[in-house]
Amino acid sequence: MASKILKKFLDDNFIRYVSITHSPAYTAQETADCSLISGKELAKTVIVKVDHKLVMTILPASYMIDFRRLKEFFGTNNVTLAEEREFMATFPGCDLGAMPPFGNLFNIEVYIDPHMASNKKITFNAGTQQELYSMAYKDYANLVNPVRVSCCYLPVGFAA
Repeated sequence: MASKILKKFLDDNFIRYVSITHSPAYTAQETADCSLISGKELAKTVIVKVDHKLVMTILPASYMIDFRRLKEFFGTNNVTLAEEREFMATFPGCDLGAMPPFGNLFNIEVYIDPHMASNKKITFNAGTQQELYSMAYKDYANLVNPVRVSCCYLPVGFAA
């Protein structure tokens, strides 16, 4: 269902995108690997709580969320990873962990790391564990208007 809503939204806005079907994958890096996409080019959606409010962060699949930076940005010590049970109702029709980075479709604010925003294209889960969409980053930014915030780091041992 979520992929239908997303597809309609993109089509209604005359956005060019590619749909990529892949074998089931349950982490962002697994999805990148089985789709033959670089971990720095695949967008990972991470839901966090800021003072008990859910927000969506978007970072490259091979990166990890940096809570220290988010706390500094939001000016609070109350920034935590949201538990799945806290946000799944916000994303009806989406597979667990496959929420597309379109918070505007789900009434949730979107924050994107500059590492992701610097790419010419963005590839992301389309609401299922087996389908990705890929499109020009500038089109994504125009539709979603995400706030840029440095919110991630590359773990030791991962290649950028």
